[in-house]
Amino acid sequence: MRSILEESMLETRSMPLENRPRLPHIPLSKRNRAVVRALNPMLVTYLEASRDLCETDSILFGAALAVCRIIGAKLPVAGRATQKVAPSQLGEKELRTVSQRQGPLSPD
Repeated sequence: MRSILEESMLETRSMPLENRPRLPHIPLSKRNRAVVRALNPMLVTYLEASRDLCETDSILFGAALAVCRIIGAKLPVAGRATQKVAPSQLGEKELRTVSQRQGPLSPD
């Protein structure tokens, strides 16, 4: 659990804010609460050593990311939401389906 926490915090520290994945809502089950309760004491050391707000943000986001990984919550793949689909790559029916899900491809 600690290694997942440390890996998530390290990954978050070097990641630009705009590239961070959106975190899913997780149910408040007994198991999920137990995971959060187990991680809380580990965070104290990191938060006390935090030098600035950016580092504190990385620690907290990394902890939230670690919880998601530990409980097996699905995280979105980076870049998928902003990926554009060229009309020549899809048939007209598939293009309409993608447009309905993601909105118009471009304002042209």
